[in-house]
Parts: sequence; C-alpha cells; structure tokens
Amino acid sequence: MLNNITRRTLARILGGSAAALSLPRVGFATEGASAPSTHSAGTTRTFPSDFLWGSATASYQVEGAVHEAGRGPSIWDTFSHTPGKTHNGDTGDVADDFFHRYKEDIQIMKGLGLKTFRFSVSWSRIFPTGTGSPNPQGLDFYHHLADALLEAGIQPFCTLYHWDLPQTLQDKGGWENHDTSKAFADYAGYTAGKLSDKVRHFMTMNEMRTFVDVGNREGRHAPGLKLDDKRLAQLNHHVVLGHGLAVRAIRATVKPGTKVGLAENISATTPVVESPEHIEAAHKALREENASFLTVVQEGRYTDLYLKRLGENAPRFTAEEMEIIRSPLDFVGINIYQPMYVRADNSEKGYAVVPPPSSYPHMFSPWLNVGPEGIYWGPKLVHEVWKVKEMYITENGASSNDHLTPEGKVYDTDRVMFLRNYLTQLQRGVSEGVPVKGYFLWSLLDNYEWADGYEKRFGIIYVDFATQQRTPKLSAEFYKQVIAKNAVS
Repeated sequence: MLNNITRRTLARILGGSAAALSLPRVGFATEGASAPSTHSAGTTRTFPSDFLWGSATASYQVEGAVHEAGRGPSIWDTFSHTPGKTHNGDTGDVADDFFHRYKEDIQIMKGLGLKTFRFSVSWSRIFPTGTGSPNPQGLDFYHHLADALLEAGIQPFCTLYHWDLPQTLQDKGGWENHDTSKAFADYAGYTAGKLSDKVRHFMTMNEMRTFVDVGNREGRHAPGLKLDDKRLAQLNHHVVLGHGLAVRAIRATVKPGTKVGLAENISATTPVVESPEHIEAAHKALREENASFLTVVQEGRYTDLYLKRLGENAPRFTAEEMEIIRSPLDFVGINIYQPMYVRADNSEKGYAVVPPPSSYPHMFSPWLNVGPEGIYWGPKLVHEVWKVKEMYITENGASSNDHLTPEGKVYDTDRVMFLRNYLTQLQRGVSEGVPVKGYFLWSLLDNYEWADGYEKRFGIIYVDFATQQRTPKLSAEFYKQVIAKNAVS
C-alpha cells in the first residue's frame, strides 16, 4: 500500500506541499513513473580520478634477513630477543621474508591494482651503527625495490624511520641523546638523496607519538624504557627536532620536485555530536591533544597549556630549534585507526575527552576501537586548523582473527566491514574538499606486529609464516573492487 502513495499525496497527508517535501526517493513512486531501484547511483561514493590507492609496510615488520647484506642490529632486534617482551617470544628475524620475496609481493600489488606503495628503510641497513660509512649493499636493496615498483607502474613512497633505531645509537642514549637528532638528519639526507631519482615522496618518521610514548614511557615497545615526565619531554623534543633537521637535510640533497612530509598517528579529535559547540571543542582538542607532535611541527611552538601542564618538567629548547622543527612540509601523512571523542565543557581547555565505555566495539586488537567518523574529522580538522593543502591517509586498517578455511579461503568480513565504513567517511571528507590525495591500507601482508608478534593479523593477504605462502583474503577482493571502481559502495 505504501509503495503506491505518490510524493504529492504524501505531502498532502502530512500538511505540506510536494515542492517543499524532501524525502528519499527510494520506495516511493513519482506520478507517472515507476519506482527507482533501491540500488540507486547515489549509493556509490566516488573519489577523484587521480586519487592514489595504496598499501603500506614497515622494514622490521616484513623484511627479515636481519643478518644479511651488512645490516646492523636495531633496538627491535634486541627487544624482541629479550625474554617476555613479545607475544610467544616472536621476533622479526624472518617476518615475511620480503627482503627476498619483494618481487613476488609487487606482483600481488599489481594484481590488486595498487597505484602506490609505502615502505620504510631500515636505518641500520644503510648505516649499520647509525653513523659512519654507508653500507652499499643495504642501499642497493632499496634501489632494486624502487625499480621493481616503478616497472609495475606503482609509485614508491618512502618512510625513513619506522621505529628501528640502530642499537649502537641506543647504547649512546637513544633519542635522549641530542646527537641522535643530528645522526638521523645525516642518515635521512643521505638516503633520500640517493633514492630521489626514483622516489618522489619521503616521510621523515612514522608515528612519533607511538615510539615516544609506547617505547620510552610505557616500555611495551623497543627500547622498553619507562622514563619520567621530564626525561620523556626532552626525548620528545629531540625527536621532533630530528624530524625538522631531516626535512632540511632531505631538501638539500634530493632532486627538484621531490616532496617531503611525515606520517603521524594524530589524536583524531571527533565531536561526540556534530553540533557547533562540540565541533568547536574538537578544533581546540586537535591542537592540544597533538601538542608535542603535529602541533609543534606545524606551528613551531609548544602550546601554553602543554608547557603549563609539564611545569618544571618542560623540555629545554632554543628559538633556533623551534624554527627548525617547523620547517615547511609539502604534505602531511595521517595514520588513523580510531577517533578520540571530545565534548565541549567549561574547563580551561574548552573541551573534555570522552573515554569509550567497556561495551564499545573494537577489532581483534583491544585498542582498536571502531569509529569510522575519525577518518572524516581527522583530515578535516588538520586542513582547517593548519591550512594543510596536501594530505594522505598513510595508514588505516584493522586486525582480525583470521583463519584459513579447509578450501584455503579467508573470509574476514569484519575487516571488510571496517574498511567499507571508514572509506565511506573518507569519501565524505574528500567530496567536501578536504585535500586527501591518497589512501594507504595497513597492511598489504600479515606481518610482525611488534610486541603482539604474529598473533594479530592486519594484512589483506594471509601469510603462512611457516611456508611463506601468500593467500588473498576477502578484504583483498573488496579492496581490489574499490580501486577498480575508484569508489566505495
């Protein structure tokens, strides 16, 4: 009965005019026309024609070959071999054996239709002790990798530091040592200069927040330290200074047209309700919740509230260092997995963080709360607050308790659900003019998931770590279709 009511009749029943009535067309017939299909064109959400679809990995998580081609030890070699530090005592000694199998994996990328691939360089492959003479065998590997990507029609994006600090530098104080900032800049400038004939996008660091806090405050990641507030704040300052020095060093060595950025897992402040007061709170929270990372990089200053909170534990710095830290970037990479919900309040900050209740849904990793709107608000606020004009989602993805069926399939419907909902929210932002130019799914392969070892799988390609056999999951089929259609539906 309802399907036979016209919009004009319904408007008359409701006391309005047909012209003023705005209702979804699905399920209602217009006068003189048949009802449209429920699968209308409006359900397909397209991306710009030049949008870059990619995936990402990190050196220690995939490469293996830790004792080959002149590579020196990193803090993750030491940490993972320390009893009790990782799940099941797992290490990255072999991981995905990407060092030997990268050509095979690039063919998988090509089959998926990837336009770009983000990898990281192992610092200790280039400088086995962090400084000194470079190791040509290590550099050769990344040249061969870039060549193979370009031959497959895939743009390489390179991260220069994804947490694997050379152990020799850690022995000298790690990031607590001011000299590490300079050593990183020297390594970054040298490596980018050698690769920039093939790689046109470089990121200095991945997730400063994670390796600072989880590795040096909580002790759950390498190097496993639990520093007090004063030491941690100074270490944090050396990290962002190392980033700024590296930006300048890279610009001094690379070929013209090369772009420099970073990849940071921002606190994606998200209004609890999309009303003006909570949206304004989210703007304030973006700056404050990222005060010692992306905020200081963009503004060259620590916020007043950050310094007030630290008090006598605040870092020591010079005006010159702050200018270096704010060295202009060509793009900003944002890693987003979950939102940080905030609400307006009358505190000095002007907002309050709303912690998730115990019933909040999450993926296989307990920390990975499902909140697709975070990938809309994160880039939107970065664009609005700091006028960033080129962004990439440099990581987004989900862990799942993946298992092969007897037929050799992996039906990771939870990951497909996660990706579909997040990509829908990403498209919402892009369609509104938020300048996100590409998306890197984390991750291409199941890999060594840091302290979680091989228990938590993030890949869209299932890896049998005993045989190194690769098996595409249902999520790989989903992502391949998204790329082919340049749309999510």
